Amino acid sequence: MAPSFDWWAKETHRGTPVVVKMENPNWSMVELEAPSDEDFLIGAAAADGSSTPQGRDKKSRNKNAKQLTWVLLLRAHKAAGCLTSIATALVSLGSAVRRRLRSGRTDTDADVAEPESNENPTVRSRFYSCIKVFLWLSVVLLGFEVAAYFKGWHFGAPQYLLATPFGFKDLFDSLYSRWVLVRVEYLAPPLQFLANVCIVLFLIQSVDRLVLCLGCFWIKFKRIKPIPKLDAVADLESGEDGYFPMVLVQIPMCNEKEVYQQSIAAVCNLDWPKSKILIQILDDSDDPTTQLLIKEEVNKWQDEGAKIVYRHRVIRDGYKAGNLKSAMNCSYVKDYEFVAIFDADFQPAPDFLKRTVPHFKDNEELGLVQARWSFVNKDENLLTRLQNINLAFHFEVEQQVNGVFINFFGFNGTAGVWRIKALEDAGGWLERTTVEDMDIAVRAHLHGWKFIFLNDVECQCELPESYEAYRKQQHRWHSGPMQLFRLCLPAIIRAKISVWKKFNMIFLFFLLRKLILPFYSFTLFCIILPMTMFVPEAELPAWVVCYIPATMSFLNILPAPKSFPFIVPYLLFENTMSVTKFNAMVSGLFQLGSAYEWVVTKKSGRSSEGDLVSLAQKDLKHQRGSSAPNLDDINEEIRQQEQKARQQKKHNRIYTKELALAFLLLTASARSLLSAQGIHFYFLLFQGISFLLVGLDLIGEQVQ
Repeated sequence: MAPSFDWWAKETHRGTPVVVKMENPNWSMVELEAPSDEDFLIGAAAADGSSTPQGRDKKSRNKNAKQLTWVLLLRAHKAAGCLTSIATALVSLGSAVRRRLRSGRTDTDADVAEPESNENPTVRSRFYSCIKVFLWLSVVLLGFEVAAYFKGWHFGAPQYLLATPFGFKDLFDSLYSRWVLVRVEYLAPPLQFLANVCIVLFLIQSVDRLVLCLGCFWIKFKRIKPIPKLDAVADLESGEDGYFPMVLVQIPMCNEKEVYQQSIAAVCNLDWPKSKILIQILDDSDDPTTQLLIKEEVNKWQDEGAKIVYRHRVIRDGYKAGNLKSAMNCSYVKDYEFVAIFDADFQPAPDFLKRTVPHFKDNEELGLVQARWSFVNKDENLLTRLQNINLAFHFEVEQQVNGVFINFFGFNGTAGVWRIKALEDAGGWLERTTVEDMDIAVRAHLHGWKFIFLNDVECQCELPESYEAYRKQQHRWHSGPMQLFRLCLPAIIRAKISVWKKFNMIFLFFLLRKLILPFYSFTLFCIILPMTMFVPEAELPAWVVCYIPATMSFLNILPAPKSFPFIVPYLLFENTMSVTKFNAMVSGLFQLGSAYEWVVTKKSGRSSEGDLVSLAQKDLKHQRGSSAPNLDDINEEIRQQEQKARQQKKHNRIYTKELALAFLLLTASARSLLSAQGIHFYFLLFQGISFLLVGLDLIGEQVQ
């Protein structure tokens, strides 16, 4: 009797039960059926013609033949249209894949793009060799399982088994039975234990996510929102004699040629008395042309009456934290009470200060007022849409709930107003981690300062449009918190704050959301799940694979309801990104070299108007000769950079880790067909395709 291909129906084949002796009688395994004698018979198939009932034939004779023909033609036309669109999509996808493979640039190459002739062929050959070896090993193992299936080895329901003797008909059966024994005795118990641990962590994190969503619902239901003092608002409306404290505005930037103009223009247009505000442009650019362009933009706004200064460090240590620390050491800072910080791609609305600063009046415990972000390019491509889902949940749920009920959340590094006294009390900016914003927030909270999050005050900015830029950003965002946790844990334990606040900071803020989340996401869905396909004695329930992740994704997407059609890609992409997040978490926790990498996120200048070069030249022509540098030198520098950019082609990269996991997941999905696990098969298949698309850099910005 040939093996049944009715994978999702109840298995009716019964062979000779194979029973494996277990030292622990309480261990439950999947019953394995060895081939019966009927499985070795060839050609045992019967066709009795009963597939078409006579009742159906009688009904079909009564149908109008012409109507039936039209129905069949319409269905055929619809099917042909679907096939045509699928074929077109596959052809375009195949051509994109060929271009990626032809370029051959992997994520291990240097970040700086080089001409094709300078590429190292050794890197490419090693990469392809590793991929081929891994793929062939997966195929061999899958072929071994397929051969066993066709010889009649099947899996049934879990049973408690006793030891009985059994025999085998050939060498293959003997080898496979020994492989089953190794799986049951040595592989399944530790794998099942690790799976159970990850499931417990998964459930704890899901409960935390559910509680946050319920808290957000309560805030919406009760219409809870931070409200400034009425007299502070009245003072603002009364004019220059009202509540207008001294505010310092800082814009740290580094080689931000694409976005410096709109960010400087936005802060110079803030609606605040000129005598009560000072704008610092903190330029860490190492490109002389960029320095000249930014300096000239500052000079232009100075001529128009803005109170703005340009600062460039001679010794550029400490990245953004060092830049901000250097600026706060200026002697005139002591005259200011608050400091507003904006990254180079942020564009605050003119009333930003009027909607944030009044919260500080008569609230001496308040150290930070944080506004949420909005994105000018959230609909640019699939990558930006998925990022928008994640960040919308982060702001509207995580930060809003923590701000209302705990008065603490991680500072986002931008679009916030700090009380300068709180910064000084916390020890100022430190360069010890790559998340200086979270560092200063934790230290300020330990000193008793409270935070407010304003969900209704938005500040426009950009999302990374390429996977390479997003990947580097996420690496920094997930390695830095682990560095900070190692450094801050003794201070948190010794801090004079309540036990509940210590528990929230250690377990919820750091361990659960920064360490456990990337750990179980990667381990459970990218390692354990595919391994259970080859070691079926260890199991993952369907609710772990499908139902709870789908529910959590639904909750995540609620703050961005227009993105609901992207709920499935969002779930798959988050699991795909778990590779980068897990790697970053490990590097930060164990202080590996990549933990200290700081790469400025590439901006595209979506909100800028016109071409940067033409605008720069136009602005420079209006400068006075006494303050302007040599225009010919600037134009020559710009021409040289444009020529260099044309010579250098930027390539989408091939990401080796994602591709390796794609092959593992796709191979495991093929194996899941043999054990009749429908939900596991679909999850592994689509997750493998997701890894494949990301590994070939087919998501986000597409370049040469």
